[in-house]
Parts: sequence; C-alpha cells; structure tokens
Amino acid sequence: MARSTTGSASVDAGTSSSTYSRPCAKRWPGEKRYVVLDNFSPHKHLNVRAWVAANEIELVFLPTYGSWLHWIESEFAALRYFALNGTDHRSHDEQNAAVNAYIRWHNAHAMPKTAFAVDSPIRTWTQYPAKAA
Repeated sequence: MARSTTGSASVDAGTSSSTYSRPCAKRWPGEKRYVVLDNFSPHKHLNVRAWVAANEIELVFLPTYGSWLHWIESEFAALRYFALNGTDHRSHDEQNAAVNAYIRWHNAHAMPKTAFAVDSPIRTWTQYPAKAA
C-alpha cells in the first residue's frame, strides 16, 4: 500500500477515514467512541485532530511511562516470551513459523478482556469509561 506524508502525520494513500469510523458507528450507534493511544507525536497532528472531531471520537492518551496500561503491550510481551526469547532461529521463515504458531495458539485460547486493570489507581483519577475495560 502506498503511503504519503502530510506534515508529520503519515496517511495511507487511498484509505478514507470512513473505512475506520463507519463500522464502529454502526456497531455502537449513538455511543461515544474512544481510541486509546500512546503519546507518539503524530497522534496529536492537526489532521488527526480534525478526523477525530469529524467522526465524534475521543482520543485517550496513556500517561507517560504507562505502556503497561495499553493492552497490546502485554500481548507483545507474551509473544516475545513464548516465541522469541531464548531461541536461535536459523532463518526468518523459521522465526515466522514460531511467531505464527504462538498466534494460532493464543487466538484459539483467547478470552475477552473485560476486567483489565480493575484495581488500577488510574481509574480513580481519570474519567475512564466503564465499558472500556
């Protein structure tokens, strides 16, 4: 997929914002939608802010050094631990096979994350939506 750059924000060429916002709006009509992000500067670009405003989405930025709050970080940690740590793959194909085997296993045993960081202090000092975790 071709990528173009506008200012400092990278945008996928040929991909409209409706590709992402319409399915969410259909799934949760009338409800506020949130996108959880780290503090990477392109997430705060004017083009991103304009898209968010046009699509009635609120950006929720994680605190600095709060990567443990982002669900994907725990997934990456588990992937590294179970598929990559302590290994000496002879080729990229062998490494890809190990990663794919872990992902297949993980997906077969996946459960919805409905009680993520329930006792975390962040829930007491933010307006964290109850249905987000």
